[in-house]
Amino acid sequence: MKRDYLSKQGNKIMDAGMIISRILFILGAWVSSDVFSETVPAGNEEDWTAQWIGPDLEEMPRDKNLWIAYRKSFSVEELPEKMDTRIAVDSKYWLWVNDQLIVREGALKRGPTPEDTYYDRIDLAPYLEQGENTIGVLVWYWGKEGFSHQSSGQPGLVFEASGEGIKWVSDRSWKMKLHPAFEMTGDPHPNYRLPENNIRFNGTKDIGLWWSADYNTDDWDNADVFGMPPVSPWNRLVERPIPLWKDFGLKAYPEGGVFPLKNEGKVIVMKLPYNAQVTPYFEITAPAGLTVDIRMDNYNGGGPTNVRAEYVTQGGRERFECLGWMNGHSVHYRFPEGVEIHDLKYRESGYGTEFAGIFHADDAALNQLWEEARRTLYVTMRDTYMDCPDRERSQWWGDAVIEMGEAFYALERSSDLLIRKGIRELVNWQRADGTLFSPIPAGNWNTELPTQMLASVGWFGFWTYYVHSGDEATIRYAYPHVKRYMDVWELGENGLVVVRKGDWTWGDWGENKDLPVIFNGWYYLALKGQRAMAELCGADDDIREIEQRMASIEANFNKGFWNGSEYRSNGYEGLTDERGHGLAVLAGLAKPEEYSGIRKVFQDQRNASPYMEKYVLEALFQMGYAEDALARMKERYSPMLEDDLSTLYEGWGLGSEGFGGGSYNHAWSGGPLTLMSQYVAGISPLEPGYTLFSVKPQLGKLKKVFAQVRSVQGLIEVKVERTGDDYDLKVEVPEGSRAIVSMPVGELSYNGKVIWIPGQVSEIDLERIVLLSISDRVLELEVPEGEHAFLVEASPFD
Repeated sequence: MKRDYLSKQGNKIMDAGMIISRILFILGAWVSSDVFSETVPAGNEEDWTAQWIGPDLEEMPRDKNLWIAYRKSFSVEELPEKMDTRIAVDSKYWLWVNDQLIVREGALKRGPTPEDTYYDRIDLAPYLEQGENTIGVLVWYWGKEGFSHQSSGQPGLVFEASGEGIKWVSDRSWKMKLHPAFEMTGDPHPNYRLPENNIRFNGTKDIGLWWSADYNTDDWDNADVFGMPPVSPWNRLVERPIPLWKDFGLKAYPEGGVFPLKNEGKVIVMKLPYNAQVTPYFEITAPAGLTVDIRMDNYNGGGPTNVRAEYVTQGGRERFECLGWMNGHSVHYRFPEGVEIHDLKYRESGYGTEFAGIFHADDAALNQLWEEARRTLYVTMRDTYMDCPDRERSQWWGDAVIEMGEAFYALERSSDLLIRKGIRELVNWQRADGTLFSPIPAGNWNTELPTQMLASVGWFGFWTYYVHSGDEATIRYAYPHVKRYMDVWELGENGLVVVRKGDWTWGDWGENKDLPVIFNGWYYLALKGQRAMAELCGADDDIREIEQRMASIEANFNKGFWNGSEYRSNGYEGLTDERGHGLAVLAGLAKPEEYSGIRKVFQDQRNASPYMEKYVLEALFQMGYAEDALARMKERYSPMLEDDLSTLYEGWGLGSEGFGGGSYNHAWSGGPLTLMSQYVAGISPLEPGYTLFSVKPQLGKLKKVFAQVRSVQGLIEVKVERTGDDYDLKVEVPEGSRAIVSMPVGELSYNGKVIWIPGQVSEIDLERIVLLSISDRVLELEVPEGEHAFLVEASPFD
């Protein structure tokens, strides 16, 4: 072995520059859910005594893709119980304390506001030792803009740790060095949407275990200082509002192969168990100076080039793990011929939450679709909700609205912090003219897509967040911005909203978009959400104006668009557009007498992309056509279910058959997950934070459905089974909640006891359940917390 680093734990082979075999990682470190000050919206005004530090700006070798190593040793006489530590950088960092890597890829993409920067907060007390303690921080400065990151234009680090009688701060005494092993790759580079750079690590230039206590830094420079926060160009600092990343550990590939093996110069393809965010790893023996290439199967996912990595061998037996995450279904390693491969592994990381929801029916295709939607959701969560994790990694709000809905049904509630962050970012980036735009945080994009902005601030956006989360403070924070944006819109002489072109008049991918109908549907839904927010905030004067606008559209929508059999705007000559019909139903603008015509449109037309298809399918459920909705859902998504991929496409096909580049992992395609949990299983909040929710299953032709939702109140569970004419419904209501349960009319048993027979006096125990209503077909009961078992016999259900 030409190079063998020795750890304090014994002889272990170390990677070139990263001690892969003895990393201790903080799994799912959490931050407070109340990280934003309601009185100081743009930043956290805690005092800082630390200095921003960094390299001499005149001696930087280049203006982007810099990797900078920082070191400092501190003495501790008595170990503190807590060591509150705040760290901010542009753009990412890795933190060692006493040779242990405790934060892997810290920091968030920059831009809580157009000027400011996020910082992380962690507790270092568990990692300190009595005596001398060594801090090492590796900072990756991207130095370029992206669709989800605004560069400060200057690399920097600020570090402040406080304990009982202890204060450690970054200042001029810190040692620093531009890490020479990290270099620029040649072309191609990641496309302009991505702020991340390719990673190239030249092992022949490695500087060793520079974070170790016994490493000599006498030849390192002292850091330059740039002032205490808040100081330009990083400005005010906002505490990170989401967890640190979850580390799934270094794992062997499912079809790992037999090692060692001699490479023949071919690409080695290692399949992952599913589409994941990973950092690839290898252990090899090779002569010095050879280049290894690492990329994913979807390196060109969504069209243009994405991120990749290169490693230049140092010579001998060596290990390397790429620090920048990639995603896909397989890792492609290209080793030069003759390299001996000892091991290939990967490390999955991701947003700090858990898979919590469940949906299972007696239909394998629906179950697969629900699971693939959740996998697509998770791989598009990190610094922000992303449209796709390859081409853009950007927080487009049309996608974010759908992702949010899925997360409430499929994940633990820590996921709510990501949409809360997104809401605050969106309104903090509002432009001076009142318009909103996405994706944000923005570096090289500032274009408004009006329909996506209406979706974000409206009924399916901000208000849906509130109903599921009960987070009133965020709505109160956002509402003034919502009002400013809604005031940008005008009604025309016909009483309908004037189509605002914005910067990109985008109604959906695909053809046959009847934009006046689409715009009015989205605008009315935005008004509906605004009115609910205004009522919550006590904005009575706003309510009067909102209701006037709503009344105008209500009075003129059908008059302007309904031709007796379908919606069609004057002058529109394309195929009938089902998108606007879906929005009309969801907004309540379509009347029940028009449902049969709308149903026929949905039977005949297939114009919507997966983005707008969610709203078409939801309209079918709301009209009561569950069987149609499930049949259309399975038809439209069948190509995605017939392949070997674990995630859903941007369009209905891949590549040229898709939209916008045709990525195979696109967040907006997961709408069916929400619909299956919300409508098929029937679980939907009626009051904010699930203090009251409905259980109203719509099974269509299904016979069995089982669902769980981890609400903010606790676990909700619904199990429905139909056998012959019997309807068996079991519901678990969490503590502090009530549920309104709907079931077909028939002889009703509760927990094994007959409590109601049609036409006879009720024996319902009013202390436990309340009879709300009875129609020819549906019985509604209100039930309190606890487990409830209902059996309806001889029901005419469906």
